[in-house]
Amino acid sequence: MTQLHTTALAVFCAFFAGVTLAGFWAARWRRPESGISTLEEWGLAGRSFGTWIIWFLIGGDLYTAYTVIAVPAALYGAGALGFFAVPYAILAYPYMLLVLPRLWRVCHRHGYITFADFVHGRFGFRPLTTAVALTGILALMPYIALQLVGMRVVLAAMGLHGEWPIILAFLILAAYTYSSGLRAPAVIAIVKDSMLYVMVAAAVILLPLKLGGYARIFELANDALQTHAPPATIHLRQGQFLPYTTLALGSALALMLYPHTATAVLSARSANTVRRNAAMLPAYSFLLGLIALLGYIALAAGVVAKDTSAAVPLLFLTMFPEWFAGFCLAAIAIGALVPAAIMSIAASNLFTRNLYAAYTRTKPSLLAESSIAKFVSLVVKLGALLFVLRLPAPYAIEMQLLGGIWIAQIFPAVVCGLFLRWLHPWALLAGWAVGMASGTAMVGSLGLKSSVYPVHLLGTTYAMYAAVPALTLNLGIVFVLTAALGLGSGRPALDTTDPAAYIG
Repeated sequence: MTQLHTTALAVFCAFFAGVTLAGFWAARWRRPESGISTLEEWGLAGRSFGTWIIWFLIGGDLYTAYTVIAVPAALYGAGALGFFAVPYAILAYPYMLLVLPRLWRVCHRHGYITFADFVHGRFGFRPLTTAVALTGILALMPYIALQLVGMRVVLAAMGLHGEWPIILAFLILAAYTYSSGLRAPAVIAIVKDSMLYVMVAAAVILLPLKLGGYARIFELANDALQTHAPPATIHLRQGQFLPYTTLALGSALALMLYPHTATAVLSARSANTVRRNAAMLPAYSFLLGLIALLGYIALAAGVVAKDTSAAVPLLFLTMFPEWFAGFCLAAIAIGALVPAAIMSIAASNLFTRNLYAAYTRTKPSLLAESSIAKFVSLVVKLGALLFVLRLPAPYAIEMQLLGGIWIAQIFPAVVCGLFLRWLHPWALLAGWAVGMASGTAMVGSLGLKSSVYPVHLLGTTYAMYAAVPALTLNLGIVFVLTAALGLGSGRPALDTTDPAAYIG
């Protein structure tokens, strides 16, 4: 049983209570004068956020508690291969600059709340819209669960075990998300990011001073990695270059397609707000590089963790005064609240707009639509909680491997559809089905232990992130079937979006 760190726990609880109050206060922040709770107000904060709020919101959305735990854990356990998260974040922002302002303009022009709304307007094909919506919800569930796993790792490091602490955190998260909508994670993201920068600055400056500098840290980390099974190093080994590259590329493509990314982006005030954030967000990539180094610092400090996810919390408790360790662990746990809230809102937006209204053949009132979304957000979080409580943590991590592969399969419908009007909807649906099936089969054949699949081609084996060959098959089928079914056949009649929205 882990020792109870009472001082760290007291500091942790104080900060957690503070952000909980901030979450409930957010319901009054920028409240619309009409006082009417609509889905656009609750789920997108009235599309009113400016540059700085969006910067914090997207940063809090993408750099989650499990990022702070899992990226250093990957370096702690596997060495240099875990660094793929840094180049993939760098690749994501030029992609964001090219794609997301254009998507924002189209969605804003037509009142779309989800990317599935856009797909329906662009292609007018309900089965394809349903596929995009279900893929988003399916990919989000293990992602939300991982935020709760990250919080549980933090609590366990301080000596809190059992189910009740994570249930209490769930109830708090559910309550303020229900009352405040997207405004709650926006407010908390500002607090979380400020704490995160303090935590990282202290860790990457003070800890190397204690351990003899970075040269010494890299030397000790490399020695420790060579004792692992299988052995690893702080450099990429032969055979790791293609997995590293495809992990970075595939993850970058998937990152901007997640429904919670859509929710954060579509809450922006203007396309220029999105564009400015694409230029500013690489600051988080610098932060991510520093966070990743914590894995090597933990190795150099002699931290021993049976579960690599516990490496960073144990490092803080070992190397920092207990009060500051409590501050750092609070920053990580608060980092779970922001994305978990946005993800549950994104899932409820998808269900309400693209599944419930479509298949019940009813048009709910604005107030009813908002109420349905609020209820669904509770159900989604409850599902994630049960996932965490009833299944081993490694299973949630393994399911998340599939989440990135799944969400990448909507790339042709969303991103290609944004630039190419003539794609055939049946071809997009067939490509999606093949991509989903092949990606799932690849990871399933590895026993859900890895997302790097050995592709055998022309007598040579290429180990790569399964999302890449699955998406390649998907795209191939889309373009071949579009040609076979007739370029642009029936397209102008199905596309209800305004051509002028794509220009700017």
